[in-house]
Amino acid sequence: MSLTLGGGPLSKHPPDTVNYTIESPHHALFMQPFPRRVRARLGGGTVLDSGRGYLVHETGLLPQLYVPTEDIPAARLTPSETATHCPFKGDASYWHLKAGDRTVQDAVWSYTDPLPGARWLRGLSAMYWEAADSWMDEEEEVHGHLRDPFHRVDARMSATLVRVRHGDQVVALTSKPKIVSETGLPNRYYIPPDDVRRDLLVPSETTTHCPYKGHARYWNLRTGAGELADAAWSYTVPLKDGNDIRDHYCFLHDDLETTVEQA
Repeated sequence: MSLTLGGGPLSKHPPDTVNYTIESPHHALFMQPFPRRVRARLGGGTVLDSGRGYLVHETGLLPQLYVPTEDIPAARLTPSETATHCPFKGDASYWHLKAGDRTVQDAVWSYTDPLPGARWLRGLSAMYWEAADSWMDEEEEVHGHLRDPFHRVDARMSATLVRVRHGDQVVALTSKPKIVSETGLPNRYYIPPDDVRRDLLVPSETTTHCPYKGHARYWNLRTGAGELADAAWSYTVPLKDGNDIRDHYCFLHDDLETTVEQA
């Protein structure tokens, strides 16, 4: 994400605070080997198994895994009539993916005759993340997408005074937040549970998963000023990059006022 999104060197708006220029098209492509074995499962069977994959970084998009075409069993694929054209990569052909009694339409694609600028895609295929029931990076299940080696998550203890209000109600106040700096995102303040009015929080049905921080649950906020849906989230079962913010609360909503004062 640091290469192709936000202010990364391959983004549409690269930084000007450098002493060099990168001569590249407005829409850049960059492929690098992915160093570990990746597997995808559907309907109880393995539909992709490769230790020879590549991550393709593309301006404005998350990195996409491509693997040698033979690492997706041909017996599970049926040609589709779907075809698309990318002005940067070429014409893509699609295949349906079958496992047991389940078939996922247009799950796999390949640039069989890629444009010269993407000639290295020849012989590789990609699969939509949602086409599989689960994905494994070595022996660990991953959600959302593979981890980008150029993406960082840093959590630091801070003495910044952070106050969160809903109307006239203070819902959180702390002088010991954790500041999380994550590639391509603004800093987020995570507040210790003892410094949050948890009596104002009601569990939401919303959940999300970050490949870096882990599984997040969301909370609605109820005060005298009304109720806000999904006003806060917390990582109760974090991954390694989220361990330092376990059970802390982060607030983000248009109707909340967050003020920050340096110590």
